[in-house]
Amino acid sequence: MTATADYKSLATRAMKELADASADEALRWTVDTFGDDFIVASNMQDAVLIDLATKVKSDVDILFLETGYHFAETIGTRDAVETVYSDVRIVNAQSAQSVAEQDAEYGPKLHDRDPTQCCNLRKVIPLRDTLAKYSAWVTGVRRVDAPTRANTPIVTWDDRNGLVKINPIAPWTDDEFNGYIRDHGILENPLVGAGYPSIGCAPCTAKVELGADPRSGRWAGQSKTECGLHG
Repeated sequence: MTATADYKSLATRAMKELADASADEALRWTVDTFGDDFIVASNMQDAVLIDLATKVKSDVDILFLETGYHFAETIGTRDAVETVYSDVRIVNAQSAQSVAEQDAEYGPKLHDRDPTQCCNLRKVIPLRDTLAKYSAWVTGVRRVDAPTRANTPIVTWDDRNGLVKINPIAPWTDDEFNGYIRDHGILENPLVGAGYPSIGCAPCTAKVELGADPRSGRWAGQSKTECGLHG
């Protein structure tokens, strides 16, 4: 069997065996199984997943998609994470083109005219290229985030990127998530408290009215609901 087939089989078994695993159990399995050969993704909305991961392995690699369009507060949160969790290594995944180079080829504000293409160039491709260096990645996807994520397993095979995907906090409710932030004093992007409960690139993220769907501020006014990273 090839290494890919081996890992795909491993993910299939783990999907069943870890179906009810706690976040700590899922992360310990990840470290025991992959050692240094995995990366933890973070959009720097908060450091919940980073905090959980570093409790198991202090020097994990942290994947941040540096799109060139982030809020200053998001970049500040990334820098704060690097200070607080001093053993981690931030891996800034970037597009092959700068924003200026992309504007020159596709025209300014591609995110307004074709947000899917913009996400593909600045998120999906850089993610794929970075993940190609690892055998597994850990994400903060939760089932309550969106209807498209309602059946997210704790461990699965990521066919699009060709590696094992671990979602240790997939079952967490909003109360559990916010309680963890509160009880452990976790770093949180200041934009969350300013009315941005789901933070992406600045041009495509709007403030959300109190009580509205948290993701309604992403690509507001368009049919797009996902950037393409998780399906």
